[in-house]
Amino acid sequence: MRFLKISKTLFTAAILLTITSRISAQNTNTEVSQDPKFEQLLNDKRKSNPNLSYSDRYKIQIFNGAGEGAKKALNEFRLEFKNIDGTIVFNTPNYKVWVGNFRTRMEAERNLAEIQKYYKNVFLIKPSK
Repeated sequence: MRFLKISKTLFTAAILLTITSRISAQNTNTEVSQDPKFEQLLNDKRKSNPNLSYSDRYKIQIFNGAGEGAKKALNEFRLEFKNIDGTIVFNTPNYKVWVGNFRTRMEAERNLAEIQKYYKNVFLIKPSK
């Protein structure tokens, strides 16, 4: 009977020791090395996200069509107008390029007149949800 108690105690101690060693084995430090291109892709995804927060500001739409055309139009726009920011917005099935973030309609129309010298089918919009 005494032998059974000792073996039971040893067995319990062995189990507890095994569990304890496995628990302590889980404490490791992991370093993640991230490719810088990943951050760029993430930013591009955020820019083309259809759930953009819309504001009460005016924007100018310079393109409406396929994705590659939208990227090309935005890149060309950024070369011509370095002081005006632009973004690509996806509304099924088309991509739209919106530029500017104008507080007043007058400010937006001034910039619209300047942009119309380079682009034909541009118009002023005030995005809504």
